[in-house]
Amino acid sequence: MDFRELEERVVAFREARGWAKYHTPKNLAISAAVELGELLEHFQWESDGEILEAVSDPGKKEAIADEIADVVIYLTLLAHELGIDLDEALERKLRKNGEKYPAEKIEE
Repeated sequence: MDFRELEERVVAFREARGWAKYHTPKNLAISAAVELGELLEHFQWESDGEILEAVSDPGKKEAIADEIADVVIYLTLLAHELGIDLDEALERKLRKNGEKYPAEKIEE
């Protein structure tokens, strides 16, 4: 699924429930931040090793995946409301990052 298809599906889901009136850019940005906070709760006080071990539990992995999905959904709706094409924005940003951080100049 590309971002355009994701956007269509998320917007259709929202429209079927009459939630568009709540989905202002400000509310969507706040909601994305709230969901990101919920994602971070899964990592709070854990080492990287503990986190990687925890996701071997399918339930824990699904809970984290759900929070990541919530963040992506809200950001997709925010981009929709602002008229931002995510496929285009990501391609442009990756290109900018490639110019700013050329692989051949990175030292290990």
